[in-house]
Amino acid sequence: MKKEISIIIPAFNEAENLPELHKEIVQMCNKNKFTYEIIIIDDGSKDNTTDVVKKLKPVKYIRFRRNFGQTAAMDAGIKKAKYDYIITMDGDRQNDPNDIPLLIRHLEENDYDVVSGWRKKRRDNFFKKFVSKGALMLRKMIINDGIHDSGCSLKIYKKECFNHITLYGEMHRFIPAVLRIKGFKIGEIVVNHRPRVKGKTKYSWQRTIKGFIDMISVWFWNKYAARPFHLMGGLGILFLISGLLSGLMTLYLYLKGSSLSDTAFPLLTVFLIITGIQFFISGIISDMLSKNYYGSTDDTTYSIKEVFENKDQKKGKK
Repeated sequence: MKKEISIIIPAFNEAENLPELHKEIVQMCNKNKFTYEIIIIDDGSKDNTTDVVKKLKPVKYIRFRRNFGQTAAMDAGIKKAKYDYIITMDGDRQNDPNDIPLLIRHLEENDYDVVSGWRKKRRDNFFKKFVSKGALMLRKMIINDGIHDSGCSLKIYKKECFNHITLYGEMHRFIPAVLRIKGFKIGEIVVNHRPRVKGKTKYSWQRTIKGFIDMISVWFWNKYAARPFHLMGGLGILFLISGLLSGLMTLYLYLKGSSLSDTAFPLLTVFLIITGIQFFISGIISDMLSKNYYGSTDDTTYSIKEVFENKDQKKGKK
C-alpha cells in the first residue's frame, strides 16, 4: 500500500536550516513514493522564517503570534495533520529524513503504535549529553517508559494516538510515556543524528526544570489521575494516625506529670491532625474534579484498540 504521512516540524529561528531540510524531505518522499504533507509550525520566530517558508513547496505553514514552545507547536501541527502516519522531527537538520522509511517499516513489522528514534551516537556538546543522561536516570525511576531517548523529536505515531490527547508544557518529551499509560504499544529504533551546522541551539537549563516538573505530572497521571483520593486520602490518613500517636504521647506525658511546655508533642499533634484533615479534604475535592474532567471531556481512563462483533443470524423456517 502507498504510505501516507504527515511530517510535523516545529521551528524557532531556523530560517537557515528549513530550505535544506525541506529539500531532503521532498527527495526522500519522492524516492519512496510516499503521499505526504509537510507542516512547519513557526513558534514565534524573530528571523525571516516566514519569508523563507512561504517560498517552499509543498508546505503547510502555521505561524504562532509569539513563542509558545515546542510542545504547543507539535500539538498545533498534529491537530492539522490529515494522514494516518504522523512523523515529528526538529527543524535544525540534526534529525535525518532518510530514517523515516526505517521508522515506518519498524512500526508496521512489529505492529507498534509509536516508534521513537534513539540517538545512540549523539552529535551534541558535553552539557546536553550530561543533562540527557541525568534525565534518563530520573525518568527510569519515576515513569520508566522504556525509552532510551525520549528527547529525540524524530518519532512516528499512528494518528489515532492523539484522538483524546492535548499536549502542554514540555510534554513532547513524554508523549510515549503518556501513550503507554493509555495502552498503546511503544517501540524504539536507533537513528542517525547529525551535528548542527547552522543556527543556534534553543536548549537551556530552564527547559530541563520544566521537563522535570512535567515528568512528575506524568507520574501522577499514570498513578492517580483516575483515583486522586487514593493518594491524597492515603496521606491524610497517615498524618491523622501520626497525630493520634503524638496525641497519645502528649496525654501520657500529661498524666505522668511532665511539663508539656518542655516538649514539642502538643504542637506536633495539632500540626499533624490539621495537615491530615487538609489532605483528606483535598483528596475528596481532587476526586470530584477528576470525575468532572472525565465526565465533561472526550478523554477516558481507558483506550479501545478494536471493536469486533460477529452476528449469528438465523433464518426462520417456512
